Amino acid sequence: MPEPIIRVAEFAWGRIRSPDLDEQEEFLTNFGMVRSDRTDTALYMRGSNPDHHLHITEKGDPGFIGLAFEAASEDDLHKLAAEADGASDVHDIDEPGGGKRVLLKEANGYAIEVVWGVEKSEPIPVDRQAYNLGSVDKYARAGELWRKPSGPSQVMRIGHGVMGTPKVKESIDWLQHHIGLIGSDHVHVDGNEDDVILSFNRIDAGERYVDHHVFLYVKNETAGLNHVSFEVQDFDDVVMGHEYLKNTGKYDHVWGLGRHILGSQIFDYWKDPWGRVHEHWTDSDTLNNEYGTRMVPASEGLGSQWGEDPPKEFIGHVSP
Repeated sequence: MPEPIIRVAEFAWGRIRSPDLDEQEEFLTNFGMVRSDRTDTALYMRGSNPDHHLHITEKGDPGFIGLAFEAASEDDLHKLAAEADGASDVHDIDEPGGGKRVLLKEANGYAIEVVWGVEKSEPIPVDRQAYNLGSVDKYARAGELWRKPSGPSQVMRIGHGVMGTPKVKESIDWLQHHIGLIGSDHVHVDGNEDDVILSFNRIDAGERYVDHHVFLYVKNETAGLNHVSFEVQDFDDVVMGHEYLKNTGKYDHVWGLGRHILGSQIFDYWKDPWGRVHEHWTDSDTLNNEYGTRMVPASEGLGSQWGEDPPKEFIGHVSP
C-alpha cells in the first residue's frame, strides 16, 4: 500500500436527507442530541462536547449523502485537493460552523468531506454521578443516593460510521490511501482470509491512543449507510436512553443492549423515522500503533460478549 495522501485527525459528522426536518429533529432530540443551528433547508445537531455539530440533515427525499472527517491542518486540505483523483478545490463551507473543506467521493460514490477550521461551541455541562465500584472506589459517592430522572441519553460526540459495499477491497484501499485510516480488525469468512466481510478501521495517530474504529465497511450487495454511531456518557446513559426511546412508542429498535466483541462497546441501535440506524455506545477499546492490523475469522469476531447476536435485519441493512 502506498503512503496515504493525508491522515485525518477525527470523525466530524454524518450527512443525510429527510423530507421533514421537524420530525427528524424530534427523533434526534429524543436520541440525545441538541439543536446547534437550523436553516430552511438543513438541521445541525450537536452533543455535549464542543463540536459545533455532529449530525446534518438536509431537507429532501430520504437518503444518505456521506460522512465528514477533520483534517489535521489546512495544509492537508490543499495536499488532498492537489493529489486526490476527483477532489474538489479547497473552499469555504457555506453552512453554520464555517470552516474549509475538500469534497471527495469514496469507491461507492458517496461523499467524503474533509474539513478543517469548523468553529467550536461552548461544551454543554453534564452532571453525572460517580460509581461505587468495589474494584475501583467503593465510596466514590459516599452518602450520595443514585437517583436519575428519566430522559434521553446525553450524546457526547460522534464515534464512527459504517457503510455497506459490494466492493470491499476497493473500498478499503480507497479509504486508507486517501484519508489515511488504518485497519484494526478485518473479519473474514472462516478459512479464507481473502474474503473480508467487515473491515474495522481507526485513525492513524501513531503512539496516541484512539477508538478501536472510526469507520467500517460491511460486505453487502448494495452500497449505503449501515449506521452512524454516537458516544454517550456511561453505561447507565445507554440503558436510560433505551428505555426513553422505547417508552415514546415512536421508533423501531434494531439491536441491543449488548457488548461487542471487536471494539468492546456497550451498544444499542435504533432507527429514525426513515429507517436510518443510529447507535448509542460507551466504553470502547482504545488502540495505538502497537496493535497493528489483525485478521479475524467470522466465528471469533461476530456476535456479542453478552446480549443477543446481531439480527439479520441489522447485518444486511443499508440506507442508500
